[in-house]
Amino acid sequence: RRRRVPGASECREQRARSSSMGAGGTACALAAAAAAALLLDRLRRQQLGGGGADHRVRKVVILAAGLGTRMRKAAEGVGISDEQAKVAATGVKALIPVQHGDINRPFLDYILNAVADAGFTKVCLVIGPDHTALREYYSQAGFAKRISISFAIQEKPLGTADAVAAAELFCGRDRFIVLNSDNYYPVPALRALHRGIPKDAGLAVFTREGMVRKSNVSADRIPKFAVVKVNAMGCLERILEKPSPEVIASLPEPVGVSMNCWLFEANIFEACAAIEPSPRGELEITDAVQYCIDHGTNFHVKTFNDGVLDMSSREDISSVVARLGKVK
Repeated sequence: RRRRVPGASECREQRARSSSMGAGGTACALAAAAAAALLLDRLRRQQLGGGGADHRVRKVVILAAGLGTRMRKAAEGVGISDEQAKVAATGVKALIPVQHGDINRPFLDYILNAVADAGFTKVCLVIGPDHTALREYYSQAGFAKRISISFAIQEKPLGTADAVAAAELFCGRDRFIVLNSDNYYPVPALRALHRGIPKDAGLAVFTREGMVRKSNVSADRIPKFAVVKVNAMGCLERILEKPSPEVIASLPEPVGVSMNCWLFEANIFEACAAIEPSPRGELEITDAVQYCIDHGTNFHVKTFNDGVLDMSSREDISSVVARLGKVK
């Protein structure tokens, strides 16, 4: 409980009543000084964005500006509803309806709930200029009670590094995490990035076994994602995109799969501006990460024997919905 601090008039009365004791005035002065110091400390922490010993990260950037090319492709026999197919045709994977009891909720709702459960309080959705439905839905008054939601526009689909750069104004100089809008991440992994890395940058990765057992990603799909090479200090050395079986076999167990669950410092924006387009013509966040590593940034790797749900295409919808049925 908070202790009640006596007011000035009470202190004067206490000093008058306690002139024979000589203690009342001193107690009031000490209490008032302690209250003032507490207030100053609280203001200082707010100005520093939670500074001092409080290294918790509060900001989240969710990338939702993608074109959804794979999701737009029609697929037969995938067991989805007409409403799900209608949204899938727009490519906005974040709005794919997931039925929970009698209520249909967008897939992104589940991601935002996990973010709030992990302790984050501020979210920026990076969207495209034409994503009106997404913006209108998440701009509803009173929609989110535990988090505040902002928006940043990625004017052109130039790649994931360009999408992160669009959120620079929201992030300022604070550390922040970046997530995909078509992945549902386990709360323990998000919580580790929220408060488990006192300084520097970081990355949550997931074991192959955890992905196969606890997500909708089959073993044969693992090589389509990225794996990580970690140094002796437990920090990221390199991201290996779409690794061959030989590359995977060369890595020590457990092999960590990256699902783009990043903790960044503000220097990531310099990296996003410095890199060149990849061979496929996009500004890749993995290239920006490598730029940071090559220039001295430590990315502490946290490994989880858990899975991340992936909503890349229409074939994924029914399996994601089935697993999210247990999530409140």
